[in-house]
Amino acid sequence: MQDNQQQSDRKAQMQAQTERITETLAKVKNKILVMSGKGGVGKSTVAANLAVGLAKRGYQVGLLDIDLHGPTVPGLLGLVDEHPQTSPEGITPLQFLPNLKVLSMGNLLKSKDDAVIWRGPLKIGVIRQFVADSQWGDLDYLLIDSPPGTGDEPLTVAQDFTGVKALVVTTPQEVSLADVRKSLTFCRSVNMPVLGLIENMGSYVCPHCGHSEALFGSGGGKRTAEAAKVPFLGGIPLDPRVVVSGDAGKPLMLQQDGWPVQAAYNEILEKIVAASSGNEQQPAESKPSQQPQTAEPQGSSAVTNIAIPTAEGTMCAHFGHCEVFTLVSVQNNEIIDTKQLPPPPHEPGVLPRWLSEQGANIIIAGGMGSRAQQFFTDFGIEVRVGAQPGSTPEELVRQYIAGTLATGDNICDH
Repeated sequence: MQDNQQQSDRKAQMQAQTERITETLAKVKNKILVMSGKGGVGKSTVAANLAVGLAKRGYQVGLLDIDLHGPTVPGLLGLVDEHPQTSPEGITPLQFLPNLKVLSMGNLLKSKDDAVIWRGPLKIGVIRQFVADSQWGDLDYLLIDSPPGTGDEPLTVAQDFTGVKALVVTTPQEVSLADVRKSLTFCRSVNMPVLGLIENMGSYVCPHCGHSEALFGSGGGKRTAEAAKVPFLGGIPLDPRVVVSGDAGKPLMLQQDGWPVQAAYNEILEKIVAASSGNEQQPAESKPSQQPQTAEPQGSSAVTNIAIPTAEGTMCAHFGHCEVFTLVSVQNNEIIDTKQLPPPPHEPGVLPRWLSEQGANIIIAGGMGSRAQQFFTDFGIEVRVGAQPGSTPEELVRQYIAGTLATGDNICDH
């Protein structure tokens, strides 16, 4: 009789946890399991840099490390000595960036050298708890870094979490590709869609002369993807600076150096964003709740903030290449304040979000691509393009107030 009651209680607890998992995942737009057929292919490094890259683009991102026996994400992000807060409400993931949360078994251990010696049931329970009892909130992307292979960890994600897609990482040599084919078979067996395949360390790029050499073979990842009829998202070159940045806990994608490996990540990120949301992805908590506001300084007592990309005191041709943004505040058809604001690094979606946070209602620019214009519109900022460079921000604003601002063809449409 007691055994039946205990079994009934466990079943009720499992059902309650499943309901919490469903509630948590309902707040996540895109769930991506980063997996590999074998170890040593740089899967965790790829997962960490993709998470940082998505966050830099303005998305709300979570990075969940379910490699319980060998968690490496804390080291890659410089979070080894950090511990998440726990409360009756659950676990609060670590905040790596304002819009990037991280949770790993490595941050729950007393010592970074402690070993986790668990069998399947315990591991399954912890992975479910990481989702059910953690305060992830609204996310655009949840990246789940899995240990290599097709064991308990990826199987738990595939069977217990709905809406997850797999992103498979490989290196070019056949010993890795053979295991990748097993991973793709695993995905088909558990009915988990494959977002795509990434070939890591496909070539070595000399940091001094830029010469590229295929050390481990060439094109194996792309050929494997084509044979399996899954998308090939791109190749990432082998670069010693990846190792240096990872060991230092400063992900490569946090830096602005223009290296080939960073360009490769950005190309892959473009494909992930397009594929995961049908080319129409707005960052969580940033999409306007109403139609974009159109500022009307004429006859209005409200303050309107007009942003102008500026270089050497005058408007520069392209908003992404300016030294500062001049933010001119207008009230009752009069300029009441002018500020010079150094911009953050120019990445897709970052400047619109940042200018919105500064209170901008309008941006006047010479040139701006159609995609960037859409980003500004999504953040409620009216776009005026085609203004001629050379005028001071104040002159342009006075022309806007008087209704004489001359705008024409987009100077830099791309």
